[in-house]
Amino acid sequence: MRFCPKCGSIMVPRRRDERTYAVCPRCGYEEELTKSIATSYVIRKEIKHSNKEKLVVIDENVRLPRIASIAKGVECPKCGNREAYVWMAQTRAADEPPTRFYRCTKCGYTWREYE
Repeated sequence: MRFCPKCGSIMVPRRRDERTYAVCPRCGYEEELTKSIATSYVIRKEIKHSNKEKLVVIDENVRLPRIASIAKGVECPKCGNREAYVWMAQTRAADEPPTRFYRCTKCGYTWREYE
């Protein structure tokens, strides 16, 4: 791990023209790494997801889970009804809080809320 001599930030490796450089993301300072140091760095490729891959589809025709209960005072964003079914599911990593799902009792619109 290398630190920028100008601003003290952690420098990240970048490949350019078959050479490896340590580049500071904050100030732009860069220095070429020797071959022995460059081999200790692992340059990973960032994975980009399309909008279609990020989209979560909740089918409103699917039955409610057995754990769903009715919550009063929750306003539906579509019709303004103040009553909805509510249930929670662990949709992310175990150390993250669960996602709370709501389904309007009047129009059937389903939405979610992260804690």
